[in-house]
Amino acid sequence: MKLGLETESYHLLFQHKRMDIFDFIEQTWKLGLDGVEINIIPDHNLHPQFGVLDSDDPTYLARVKNAIQSRNLYCELDTRWTNQASLMKSIEIANGIGADVIRTYIKVDDFDPLNLQPIIEDIKQIIPVLKKHRIKLSLENHEHETSDNIIEIIEAVDSVWFGAHCDIGNSMMTWEDPIEAVHKLAPYTISTHFKDHIVTMHNDEPVVCGVPIGEGSIDIDECFAQLVEHSSITRINIEICYPYCASFSREKGTGGVFKLTGAFEVKEPPFDPELIKPMDYYYPHKISQLALETLIDAQIEGVKHSVAVMKKLRNKYCK
Repeated sequence: MKLGLETESYHLLFQHKRMDIFDFIEQTWKLGLDGVEINIIPDHNLHPQFGVLDSDDPTYLARVKNAIQSRNLYCELDTRWTNQASLMKSIEIANGIGADVIRTYIKVDDFDPLNLQPIIEDIKQIIPVLKKHRIKLSLENHEHETSDNIIEIIEAVDSVWFGAHCDIGNSMMTWEDPIEAVHKLAPYTISTHFKDHIVTMHNDEPVVCGVPIGEGSIDIDECFAQLVEHSSITRINIEICYPYCASFSREKGTGGVFKLTGAFEVKEPPFDPELIKPMDYYYPHKISQLALETLIDAQIEGVKHSVAVMKKLRNKYCK
């Protein structure tokens, strides 16, 4: 089982120009990992079209590809939305950097759990292009979709070029237990985000909060074992969403969980609320320079810790 790292794991460093894509590739290699997952979604201080990449110029993309391949790393691409125009551009970039899997997710405004047919038709249109370029597309359970929603779409599209992107933490935002989500999605999975979460309080609201892998409430051993035993994947991508918090996106009980117990037990926030509150973690520069520097340092150490934990899990389940 190969282990990769998603650029989101260093989102603060990218946003504040402490790291670029070439630094990231080098750092992933130095951590002893096997691949990179590159996120091209725009965000604070990132490229307005290409996220952590600086351009879609073929010469620039070739430089990125060479940096990846010269270190013998695999490459996957993270994008968003399911319309044909967005996916065509992502396929172009994937070709340019040598990515053979693209992760996407449904635009919130387009998501209707009672009518998934428009999404199904969008993806069916892109299958011939994926086949031509020998690239697979994976659809993520991205904070709003339950595992059943994702599986319904995959079964309707019915193509070897399309499957699930199993994010072991995102299920919590839909009140779905992570182990149940991984168990359901594993047979359909072609790409992953492996992470850890807790539930904590932002003022009086329970929120899902990212933490370094092994420090949260998700049974990471069982999730890793499920992916090994019940999926055909040969890669697991580390995406530590730390520091990060998200609100619950669906009604309590939507995914089968009704109470704040088990993986949903409320725990203390990872940072002093006097410094920064949970829903402010993702953009700490809006709070203070001290908050930014504190969370950047925590993110760097969180990646190191998470990589070490994942290597131990691999040794345990993939001897």
